[in-house]
Amino acid sequence: MEKNIVIVGAGYSGILTAKKLAKRFKKNPEVTITIIDKNPFHTMLTELHEVAASRVDEDSIKISLKKVFAGRKVKVVLDTVASIDFEGKKVVGNIGEYQYDFLVLAAGSKPTYYGVPGAEEYSYKLWSFDDAVRLKDRIHNVFRQAACETNIEERKKLLSFYVVGAGFTGVEMVGELAEYVPILCEKYDIDRREVTLCDVDGLSRVIPNLTEKLSAKVARRLDKMGVSLIMNATVSAVGEDFIELKQGDKVNHYTAGTVIWAAGIQSADITQEAGKNLELTRGARVQVDSYLRSTKNEKVYIAGDNMYYVPEGEERPVPQMVENCEQCADTIAHNIVCAVTAQGEMEAYKPAFHGVMVSIGGRYGVAQVGTPNHMFSLASFFAMFTKHFINIVYFIQVLGWNKIFSYVKHEFFTIRNCRSFVGGHFSNRTPSFLLVALRVWLGAVWVYEGIMKIVEGWFSGTKLNDFFGGANSWYDGILNAATTVATKAVETGAADATSSATASGGADGAVQAAGQVLMNFNILGLVKVVFVSGKQLAESTISDLAFKLDIPLMNWFVNHLILPYNGMQMFMQIFIVVVEILIGLALMGGLLTGPAAAVSLVLQFMFVCTTGLYLNTFWMIFAGIAMLIGAGRTFGIDYYAMPGLKKWWKRLPFVRKLYIYND
Repeated sequence: MEKNIVIVGAGYSGILTAKKLAKRFKKNPEVTITIIDKNPFHTMLTELHEVAASRVDEDSIKISLKKVFAGRKVKVVLDTVASIDFEGKKVVGNIGEYQYDFLVLAAGSKPTYYGVPGAEEYSYKLWSFDDAVRLKDRIHNVFRQAACETNIEERKKLLSFYVVGAGFTGVEMVGELAEYVPILCEKYDIDRREVTLCDVDGLSRVIPNLTEKLSAKVARRLDKMGVSLIMNATVSAVGEDFIELKQGDKVNHYTAGTVIWAAGIQSADITQEAGKNLELTRGARVQVDSYLRSTKNEKVYIAGDNMYYVPEGEERPVPQMVENCEQCADTIAHNIVCAVTAQGEMEAYKPAFHGVMVSIGGRYGVAQVGTPNHMFSLASFFAMFTKHFINIVYFIQVLGWNKIFSYVKHEFFTIRNCRSFVGGHFSNRTPSFLLVALRVWLGAVWVYEGIMKIVEGWFSGTKLNDFFGGANSWYDGILNAATTVATKAVETGAADATSSATASGGADGAVQAAGQVLMNFNILGLVKVVFVSGKQLAESTISDLAFKLDIPLMNWFVNHLILPYNGMQMFMQIFIVVVEILIGLALMGGLLTGPAAAVSLVLQFMFVCTTGLYLNTFWMIFAGIAMLIGAGRTFGIDYYAMPGLKKWWKRLPFVRKLYIYND
């Protein structure tokens, strides 16, 4: 019998619930999964402040629902849900009606204004993609206007910003703005002292979820960035150009060009509408049982910010935070599967939260992480690292490699004004056309290497015995000679050691250089690394330094599968020559430059393991690394080929399903 599962809302909990259900029911044709949202994208709500203060582009916090569910058994419907008919088991939207057997209400939240006059009309909220873009434009516009304003008082009014709320959203917003203001002041030639930044809250300290010590740390950081904290103050009114604060028994009037409201949330309108038939609690959240079903309707599951649930042994309800959304999605998906299939046991929701973190701009953060019974704080660098790591873990679940690549790119590789916790060290600033000469030269060297092997007879007879065996005996000779030198140095002193080095000989009795040094050590017992320095070793002259990786697995492969068989030797010789020439031509022409560079590095690794690598060829490794990303787009065939190849690649069903592409 066909079962319809409808999910209202494509926020954190909705999107993950849909993906988990799709995975569990992918081989069940009788189950249909529908997710409904008014937007064609999922928004990273925790990153809204980054867009509002222009640290990242607008598109960086959007994730296309079409891409998320590509190749999956989930129907994406773009509609605004107006009501839910619980008796008729249908969701009513502005466009259509959607029957369900099981409903997941994950509509998210919206700001709450606590009845403050003018707050909704005159303040800028920060709870959706549109809010972030609108606030971004507002910030830029007031600085543009202020730059041309001759009246000092009017200019100061334009440049006064009040953020209401000192919780996570408020602190992250004012911190991001404080980091951005000096950049805007320099751009528009405005004195930083004319800009007012204030964070207002009725509580006694910022972010009360943190310990007092960490709250104080956040307050000191904001003060250092030029933010004034106005605590123990409640907003009594907001106007077009002012904000009124009740501080004790007094009501103070402040000029405010921009008021940003981040003072609290309540469930979305549709949840409150549906709540007339369900059990609503504080903040218009719906009371649920231990299986996350509505206490009034077991066919309705409540997820994320919409749920009110006090876990066993706890005094407070689960927080309205992303980790709760992620964990409840797993429980809901499991319980719906049990309900649909009538198999297995439903599980109670037992969340285990691992802490909280707040970023104050892109370079500084505070985190309190660990297990529920043992929390510890992290230094700023590690706090920011943890934030990005957690985001990447979430992206792996939602859009895999495609979103990870995009995230790392806009957070590190294209970041400007050093607004990252690693500064601007990873941000690309060097014009890519400067790599053209290096790319062509590296390619020419690879072509030359391949042609010289043909001239030496690699296509007409076996050469690998001498190629590999000679190098191995050469290094064995170096090891023996160095051991003799080291032993003699201990016994008779450095002077005798020098003469002993000359007498003892090296590979085939040809080590003649004084001052020879060898360092030989193991990495994890798997890789032996050998460095040798000298002037003349055996019959070869090197440029002061040689390097070799001695890997047992590689040695076994060469000695047992290649060298004993002439046919395998000829195959490997032809393979190496052809690959070297193809790599060279690809690099010279700038065609598939990234893959060509990657193959060149693999080939270099093989050479290092079998023949050693000399100082005069070290540069090829670093040049190969420099060619890995986008080097062929400038004066190369990739400029024309890659866009078409990317479009073709993205159209492949398995590529879309596994997200192994980047936009």
